[in-house]
Amino acid sequence: MDARTFTNLLNTHYLQAFDTVLVGGSQEPFYEAAKNDQPARIGFTRDYIRSAMHELAHWCIAGRKRRLQDDFGYWYAADGRTQVQQELFYKVEVRPQAIECAFALACGVAFEVSMDNLDSAVDGSASFEQQVQGQVAHYRGQGFPQRAREVLALLYDRTATNGGR
Repeated sequence: MDARTFTNLLNTHYLQAFDTVLVGGSQEPFYEAAKNDQPARIGFTRDYIRSAMHELAHWCIAGRKRRLQDDFGYWYAADGRTQVQQELFYKVEVRPQAIECAFALACGVAFEVSMDNLDSAVDGSASFEQQVQGQVAHYRGQGFPQRAREVLALLYDRTATNGGR
């Protein structure tokens, strides 16, 4: 599945019920809360399906109060993080990256964990990857969060009705 198909599927068959749209073409991913009769925007980088999946994963686990805030009210430190900042990144990224992994599997897209810190040497990448895979296993055994579960059902239904495409 490509980003355009993914985006159209989610916008047409799921996100409209939440007054939210998934939109590509951004230089940087960004969630913009609904304002002035405009739906919330889940902006993802360029036309990268992995970016779309990742940002949607954040939306799937954000609670109601978080979805009322731009970028869900989270901090973000750009590339070049210190080790301390990277450790904070690892903590908040395990769950969304596990959900992104499940979305990628459902769409036949390769998944790799993202450290999102290309310009700095930091420790912990192997441990982080294990944590993400452990969270995937936990979700498979205990169940995904509701919105992630609903998106996965839509993706698997789409894949089944299109002969695996």
